[in-house]
This record gives sequence, structure tokens and C-alpha cells, in this order.
Amino acid sequence: MLSRSFRCLCKSPPPLLLLHQHYNRRLYPDAELRLLLRPFSSSPSPSSSGSEAEIRKYLGYFALLLGCGVATYYSFPLPEDAKHKKAALFRYAPLPDDLHTVTNWSGTHEVRTRTFLQPESIEELESIVRDAHEKKAKIRPVGSGLSPNGIGLHRKGMINLALMDKVLEVDVHKKTVRVQAGARVSQLVDELKQYGLTLQNFASIREQQVGGIIQVGAHGTGAMLPPMDEQIISMKLVTPAKGTIELSKEKDPELFYLARCGLGGLGVVAEVTIQCVDRHQLVEHTFISNFKEISKNHKKWLAENKHLKYLWIPYTDTVVVVSCNPLSNRKGPPKFVPKYSKDEALQQVRDLYLESCKQYRVQDTAGSPEKEDGHDVNESSFTELRDKLLALDPLNKDHVRRVNLAEAEYWRKSEGYRVGWSDEILGFDCGGQQWVSETCFPAGTLSNPSMKDLSYIEELKKHIEKEGIPAPAPIEQRWTARSQSSMSPASSLGEDDIFSWVGIIMYLPTMDARQRKEITDEFFKYRGLTQTALWDKYHAYEHWAKIEVPRDKDELHDLQERLTKRFPIDAYNKARMELDPNKILSNGMLEKLFPSDSI
Repeated sequence: MLSRSFRCLCKSPPPLLLLHQHYNRRLYPDAELRLLLRPFSSSPSPSSSGSEAEIRKYLGYFALLLGCGVATYYSFPLPEDAKHKKAALFRYAPLPDDLHTVTNWSGTHEVRTRTFLQPESIEELESIVRDAHEKKAKIRPVGSGLSPNGIGLHRKGMINLALMDKVLEVDVHKKTVRVQAGARVSQLVDELKQYGLTLQNFASIREQQVGGIIQVGAHGTGAMLPPMDEQIISMKLVTPAKGTIELSKEKDPELFYLARCGLGGLGVVAEVTIQCVDRHQLVEHTFISNFKEISKNHKKWLAENKHLKYLWIPYTDTVVVVSCNPLSNRKGPPKFVPKYSKDEALQQVRDLYLESCKQYRVQDTAGSPEKEDGHDVNESSFTELRDKLLALDPLNKDHVRRVNLAEAEYWRKSEGYRVGWSDEILGFDCGGQQWVSETCFPAGTLSNPSMKDLSYIEELKKHIEKEGIPAPAPIEQRWTARSQSSMSPASSLGEDDIFSWVGIIMYLPTMDARQRKEITDEFFKYRGLTQTALWDKYHAYEHWAKIEVPRDKDELHDLQERLTKRFPIDAYNKARMELDPNKILSNGMLEKLFPSDSI
């Protein structure tokens, strides 16, 4: 029989990088390091005791000097974005067998903990929560580890529901499904296929756990479709102080709407009942536009398309428009013959990569830039090529601009239609590891859009160009209807209200610690620019999975005040005090975002 540790690893979603009790298998990978360490443990022979004593003396001086340097280094706190430097120094040091390393997908946040719990049933979950409450032990709920800001991480302890992933009940007549919160979205969708059902909307990726995707206010796109949490019609919450409670709009609606997007701070979401829709196919239309054309058609496109997003490409006038609508049985799929093949669409990106490799004198061991790590450039996808290109000089504005121009050309040659099931069509290849900041702000109503969503982008692009930010593509813009969940960034009392979501990005296409730190610093400069110039003006608030807590006390205080103006923080803190008085589900992020003397 498999041990629980092994089963945990097998069933945990791939993006959650759990180096689970086997971390030290990576220790001492280099023969040279082993040889270097050998003299420190070997015993001296009698014939050479004098000379070796002298050697040991100087080795002692060296060790003392090295120790002082390390102590000095670790005496000063590092910013969050530089903590990977510490990790690099520990890479070759043995770690305890019971230490779990948990890293988010982008590698931007990492913790090590001795407590990483994965219950297999709701009874076991209830027992864990009850025991932790009595002992005042931390068990921060963490999902698939996809959140860019690591909102679910805590070094003192975490709980993950990857082993509670069953679909419990499907009501075909009511089009509902009751599912354990640890199920991945992709897994749930596959289960629903046999019943002819699917989810109403999807985020860009499918590997989130169901509990995690609703707790942080994740969303898809479509001005008539709300964020993911609005699909939840009831939920089972395991709380430290009050045990397991069932919530719905009929049973304690105030707490229900608060807990649907509860950030894991009110209880561990164990089960949810989701309102589904009939499984359906979509026709995706991708085409190139520009700001002037979009301004003329924006209101019509928002109203006419079930799903719509714009991919703005900095330093160009190119906008990639992607619309998705249900396939008409009467009309059938559109008749369209692509002008260019996939190879032709990628050719300019490939050419730029080969040219850039020569410019930066990058070659593989065989002396040819056409291969990297044995991988033929002609076999690379567009996002892989973009990562390779950006890795050559990620902070050079002119280089990034050339990459963006090549991307615009790629999309121009990729115009066309695609037909498929909604769960396949609505996905989006986001590329490799990255920093992301995404804001949500009101954009009028469905019947009368304010057009502020386009003004936001217009100002953002001007600031990027003025400040010379090496901003890669895309700036992704999506829309949703309002949410009734009070902690959702799209929460509103107006039934017809719509919200725009805008995400800016910087990729981390390298594992070099120094380069990653430089990219990180530049990203936060980029993010700070949007915050200063746009957030207050457009009443924009960051996505909960992408908000980063400032280290500066004044900046943190300003953020706390902003959040208090937008969200019912007092009600949220009151609920936390009642349901989790010992704060076992909380972490440093929640404590800083929602401070309270009473909690």
C-alpha cells in the first residue's frame, strides 16, 4: 500500500511545487563539491600531523571568516523578492527529513514548514481543525499554489485538500454539482462531461482547486458573466470555533456572501455546490485591431459577445481581440481558410531569436544558436520562444520592443477562427514564470458602458512609453458582471454593473538569481507607476491573488485605508474573530491587510 506522503505527491496538482520530504535528494549534485568537502572530514595520518595542523589552522581562519560573512548577511532582512538568494545558499545544505518546501508556481514566494497536512475526508479535516484550534497551531489553507503572491503560504503550517477531490453529487435536472473543495477545475470539468454539463465560465488555466479559485475572487471574461465565486450556491465551511457550518443565501446570507470570497480566513472550504450550465461549444474569433477601431466598436462588442478580451501590445498600436460565442447549430462553424500556416506565423519570432542569439553571442555547446539545451527552435511554441527572447535582455526597452513587434506580427498571421468545447476554448497559454499585477475597476453598466476601461489602457500605455518601462506583452483586459460576494473586487449592488480587469506582467524567463531580482525590481517600479497614476483615479483594486503587501509602513497604511473604503473590513474581521479567534487559518498577509485590535 502506498504511503500517504507518496499519494499526496501523486494527487497534488503539478503547479504546487512540493519538495515533499525528498528535498535533500538534490543535495551535493556536483562531484567537485563532494571533493571539496572531503578534507574537512578525513582523519590525519601520523606522518603528516605537523603540516596538517598548519593547514587546519588556516582552514579554521577561513571558516571563521566565512561564518562571519554569512552571519552578517543573514542579520539583515531581505526584501521578499530577494529571498531566493537565501534559498540558493541553502541548496547544498542538508535539510531535516520532515521539512516540506512549498513554492508558488512562479517561484516568487516560498516557505518551508514542518506542518503540511492533507486530510482524506471531511471527518479528518474537522479533527485537524479542531485540534489546531485547541493547540493554537497554524494551518493556513493552501490550494494549488498558483497565486502569484503566495496568499495561501505560511511557514508555521498549512493544510491542503488535494486528497479531498471527489464529485459527490450531480443533479442533472437542476444543473448543479456538489464537489469537495480539493478537486481541480480540470478534474471537475472532466467529471461533468458525462452529464452534459460544464461550468459557466473559466479562468485562463484549469489547475486551481475549486476551493482556492472562489476564495480569492478569480474570474474569466464576459461582461454578462460574473466572477467564479458567483457560481457557488451553497458551501460547507469547517471553522475552528464553530465546527462545520453550511451556508447559502437562504442560510445566513450575510456570512454566505462574505465567506464565498473569504480568502481562507473564515474557515476551510470543504464542499461547494455549483450552478452549472449545459455543455456547449464555442466559436473563437481572433483578429487584430487598434485603439481607434476598438473605440468605435467597444460598446457593441461588449454587448454582442458572450466572452471578450483584448490583448494590448505595448510600444505598438496592435490590439489582439479574442471573442467567443456559442456555436450555432443552424449556421455551423464559420468557413475560413487561414492565410498563413503555424510555421509562417512563427517565422518572424524565430528569425528574431536567431538574430538576437548572434547579437548576444548565445550559442549551445554545439556552437549553433538554432538549438538551446538540445531543443530545436523550430519545435518551440510561441510562448517558449518569447521566454527565450526575453531572457536574452529582459530589461532592455529596445529589445523588449522588438519582441513585442514580433509578437504583433505573430498574432496578425494567426487571425482566424477556432471551434471547440468551452473548457478548451477559454483557456489561455500565459507563458512561463512571471510577476503579475491585476486590477479591477467599474466600467459602467452593460447597457451603458462608461468607456473608462479604454481610457485606463490609453493612459497606461502613455506612461509606459514616457517612463521607458520594458513592458512585455500582453496587457490583458477582461470584463465580468458584478459579484454579490462582499469581498470580491467586483462586488456591487447594481445588477447591471460591469467591471474591467487589467493585468500587467513581467516574465521571469531565467533561474539566475541576480537577473530575477533585477526583473522583480523593475516590475515593482512598473506596478508602482500604475498605482500612482491610475488606481485612485479609476477606483481600481488589485486581485486578491496578486496583491503584494508593501514593506514600507506608510505605503502599508495607505493600502489598509484604501481597502477599508472599498470592502467591509469591519464585518470581515468580526467574522474572523467569531469563527477563528486564535487565527490558526491566518497568515502575515491577512494580518497586515486587515489589522484589528480585537483579533
